[in-house]
Amino acid sequence: MCIFVAAQEIFMKRRNYAIVSVVAVVILLLIFGSKMFFVLKPGERAVVFKQFSSVGLDKDNILTPGFLAIAPWNKLIRYDVREQKSEETMDVLDKGGLSINIDVTIIFNPYYDKIGYLHENIGISYVSVMVIPNVRSSVRAVTGRYTAEEIYSTKRGEVESAIIETTRSALKTKDIEMKDLLIRSISLPDKIKQAIESKLQQQQEALAYQFRLDREKSEADRLRIQAQGISDYNKIISASLTDRILQQKGIDATLELSNSVNSKVVVIGSGEE
Repeated sequence: MCIFVAAQEIFMKRRNYAIVSVVAVVILLLIFGSKMFFVLKPGERAVVFKQFSSVGLDKDNILTPGFLAIAPWNKLIRYDVREQKSEETMDVLDKGGLSINIDVTIIFNPYYDKIGYLHENIGISYVSVMVIPNVRSSVRAVTGRYTAEEIYSTKRGEVESAIIETTRSALKTKDIEMKDLLIRSISLPDKIKQAIESKLQQQQEALAYQFRLDREKSEADRLRIQAQGISDYNKIISASLTDRILQQKGIDATLELSNSVNSKVVVIGSGEE
């Protein structure tokens, strides 16, 4: 009987210990669960900062989408690595110092496998700290090499390409990939805009006039070549018509006339007086 009671007491103590352990675990999970368990969504990547480790920021171990569990004393740092868009409006100067207003759109994202280095060197605010300033700097540097007319019309594509290459090179060294950059609009002072549009219109009219001249010249050359061909043909024919050939032609014509139903009189002669 004493053995049974002792066993029962041991069982109760173990049960109570188990209950206390479970309760403790539940409490710990409630307290630290938000710091231990994470879900990374598609388009997200993360790195871990290990506060009590010599590693510190684990830059090379990039966490991918899914359920994650880390020690509660560590810190998870997540990044959105999908393509992002930023729109900027800025006033810049052209080659001659004329003020131009430009609206641009930049599309970019951090390199998936470099977010650890991005976080260490720049931080989570990399868009405002690095992307936008570099875009503004590139736009100003490039537009300063062109005139307002070139930026507005004649070399707009070239200007856009130069801005893209300059910005892409600057951001790549900071672990940011620039996908594209578009110039949405270019605004000039009204007088300058009107002068450029008037000049472009005159250039188009001049090109149209030159096209008409070239077309008429081509037609004149064609007619001259055609006339020369006819003349050469007649010369060849005239040189080949001997007296015998002409006499035979006359006989053939007379015979054809005699066979006509309307012929009444046929005169045959040599043609000599």
